[in-house]
Amino acid sequence: MRVTIGRRTAVAAALAAVGAAALTAAFTPAWAHGPTRQKVRESIEINADPAKVWAAIGNFQDMSWLPPVTKTEGEKGNEIGATRRLTLTGGATVDEELYKFDGAGMTYSYRITAVDVKALPVTNYSSTLTVAPSADGKGSTLEWAGAFYRGFPNNDPPPELSDEAAVKAVKGLYQAGLESLKKKIESGS
Repeated sequence: MRVTIGRRTAVAAALAAVGAAALTAAFTPAWAHGPTRQKVRESIEINADPAKVWAAIGNFQDMSWLPPVTKTEGEKGNEIGATRRLTLTGGATVDEELYKFDGAGMTYSYRITAVDVKALPVTNYSSTLTVAPSADGKGSTLEWAGAFYRGFPNNDPPPELSDEAAVKAVKGLYQAGLESLKKKIESGS
């Protein structure tokens, strides 16, 4: 015995199956996919020529202007692939690598290759420093922009490794560094 299904019956069955799948998907709980990339961008106006500001920050091997840094050790100067290790107050270290450098454009970009999330609660961090003439032409604008993930890569992070903690830590670091640099350059020390 041979059973045949009419064309309309087959189409109706297919539509019913698609509808059931869509209905099931609409009422199935969504599972979080993990952290999202966070971004911080801070800038400061400095009453100094851009060349003077660049002279203070343009050496990848020198982060003495950043308050928590007590020592910088590195290799390869400002070459792409150059590395540096920052030793922070308290002894924690941060390893970084230069991946873009444009001396004429007064900008460089680097990434963190190793950090204890207790010292800086981030992962997959990259950052760019850029010096430009200020809008009024009387000084400089220094911008520090970074993108990163929180220190805890899975769902339900502890508060100290959350998105909020990562953004707060990076924002605080950038603000302290920019303020310190402004004071140093404007005072001539």
